[in-house]
Amino acid sequence: MQDIAAQLHAWHASGRSFAVASVVGVSGSAPRDPGAALAVDGAGEAVGSVSGGCVEGAVYELCREAIATGRPVLERFGFSDEDAFAVGLTCGGVLDVFVQPVTPGADPAIDAGIACVASGTPVALARVIAGPAALLGAAVAVTADARHGALSPAPSTTAPLERAVAAEARAMLEAGRTGTVVLGLDGRPCDETGQGSVTLFVESYVPAPRMIVFGAIDFAAAVTRIGRFLGYRVTVCDARPVFATERRFPDADEVVVDWPHRYLDSQLDRIDGRTVLCVLTHDAKFDIPLLERALRLPLGYVGAMGSRRTHRDRAARLREVGLTEAEIARLRSPIGLDLGARTPEETAVSVAAEIVAHRRGGSCLPLSAGDGPIHHDLAAPQESAAPRPHAA
Repeated sequence: MQDIAAQLHAWHASGRSFAVASVVGVSGSAPRDPGAALAVDGAGEAVGSVSGGCVEGAVYELCREAIATGRPVLERFGFSDEDAFAVGLTCGGVLDVFVQPVTPGADPAIDAGIACVASGTPVALARVIAGPAALLGAAVAVTADARHGALSPAPSTTAPLERAVAAEARAMLEAGRTGTVVLGLDGRPCDETGQGSVTLFVESYVPAPRMIVFGAIDFAAAVTRIGRFLGYRVTVCDARPVFATERRFPDADEVVVDWPHRYLDSQLDRIDGRTVLCVLTHDAKFDIPLLERALRLPLGYVGAMGSRRTHRDRAARLREVGLTEAEIARLRSPIGLDLGARTPEETAVSVAAEIVAHRRGGSCLPLSAGDGPIHHDLAAPQESAAPRPHAA
């Protein structure tokens, strides 16, 4: 729901009822990831998307129905070649969508979740999407130091489950993960859904991941633009104040004048496994102190610009300062994929493509060159509790 948070907050603040349809499970070549959402208010206004168009009409009607009945529903959409008019996914994947009606003030967890997302406060919202009918749609929201809402009007009957849900949600929040969790009614983990279990969809809302671009060169401006396009919060850092200016980098969220390694040292509490570092300085006096630190941190991606000769020299210098071969192997250098790029914009596409492939597990081969799955980061198909099929 994060991409439509502003509209949901506006509806919620005005007291307007609405329904949210969230993707809670995908398999195959499904078009959207878990967490993608479409919302419809009581007047019929719609925002967001769950499929890029394939099943939007059917999901819209489910939202209208949920507003009218006040009942949540879990629906599965798949591909059907038996009925050309069936509602389904043309891509051949399977999409599980949970539709939940929302009345402002009726559920403390939903209220807290919407407020936190709108304010930028990290929060995980756990909702029951399958299990006992009395719990369907029940929610708990957790932040770093608080829990909101309850799964039942009689908390004493679900206390162990609520403690387990809060613990699972907080762990997923810390990791920035969104996905399903299956627990027994006693709060213990379950291997599969069935009687005596509940399936929860946990959505983690965390600040945008960071991209730090070191080196205020012309290529950095293009990398900054594409970093923003990919959803990163982008910082440009360079020790030279004449180059590191907001005027030269209008697309950056911030421009910092500092030595790269010193700035990285100051950011240790603001970087995590999603953080991307693009080192574009290709100057040893900047690169080596920076990479000596960066390659020992649990960052998502570290790439450095330069020729192959520059890379060999850089690797030798990193060995001299004590980095192991395993640590040096984490460095993506020369940075980017081999696209034959020459201009700053083409180079930025090359860098962005490598970042996405590294994050998602892509092969970097043309899709037309193979017949395997398109979405490499999707593990085994995610099973949710027996929704009634909309299209087989």
